[in-house]
Amino acid sequence: MTKSFVVGVDLGATKILAAVVSPKGKILSEVKRPTPTETDKVVTRLVKTVRRAIKEAGVPAKKVVAVGVGAPAPVDPETGFLYHATNIPALNDFPLGERLREALGRPVFVDNDVNVGTVGEHAWGAGRGARDMVGIFVGTGTGGGVIVDGRLRHGFRNGAGEVGHMIVGYRGMADEPVCGCGNPGCLEAYASRTAIERDIRAAIAAGRETVVTELMGERDRITSGVLARALERQDPLVTEVLGRVTTYLTLLVASIVNFFDPQVIVIGGGVTEALGERLVGPVRENAPRWYLQKKDAERIRIVAAELGDYAGVLGAATIARQRLRKR
Repeated sequence: MTKSFVVGVDLGATKILAAVVSPKGKILSEVKRPTPTETDKVVTRLVKTVRRAIKEAGVPAKKVVAVGVGAPAPVDPETGFLYHATNIPALNDFPLGERLREALGRPVFVDNDVNVGTVGEHAWGAGRGARDMVGIFVGTGTGGGVIVDGRLRHGFRNGAGEVGHMIVGYRGMADEPVCGCGNPGCLEAYASRTAIERDIRAAIAAGRETVVTELMGERDRITSGVLARALERQDPLVTEVLGRVTTYLTLLVASIVNFFDPQVIVIGGGVTEALGERLVGPVRENAPRWYLQKKDAERIRIVAAELGDYAGVLGAATIARQRLRKR
């Protein structure tokens, strides 16, 4: 295993990123391709992307001993079966692990993409050395992962870590924001790029002025980059909306600390990458106010993720190597 290599794959709704990774976490090659919309084409593209990454790595193919894949769906980590893949409908209720093992002729391990990103940050990024860690990834939605005693925790039904669906705002009101999962009150309905865009668009429709309309240009959505530039220009509406987001994230983080008491909470995702300390800083500053145990509160680290787009491939490669060792 010490002289072997693994492939980490980040499978997203719009892109496939595959990288060959050394035992020390060095990326030897990376290949990115768009994600097709048809089932057979997705599998074919995945296989070709993995093979291309192996070829470009310049290592003997026989030295590549396994493949890890992070997928945006609930996953059975034992079989690699994807459930309810709403972001990639072509792979909804699909045996991805089995199909890739057949096509690639080597062990393939599939897990949820946010679990994989959490493992990446724990092994190689902002959570290095932590025994217990929680990852929170704020992007189009909000997801999370949990590390307990140095290992990823899946839970009894493989559903652990869904911090975006912790109930933080339910009031039983008719106008309650509804999460993409269909439930009212989820954190994701208040603190995600989708929620931010919803609130900004509603304010614009109500007559609020904002530089967002200018910064969007011809875009049809409010990107994380647009939000960052609007903050730089001290736009009052964006400042107000993001203030609410940091409040909900603060309450989430404090609740996690009170329940789990981890050493590190890593906050990542596309929104965090764009906003950095403007998002993480207020959470770090205000969360301790809500801690039940004030003693040594400063020892709990609340930090921004470090790996960006590479958290997925590094985490997938790490999971593949760990599970191969267990066999």
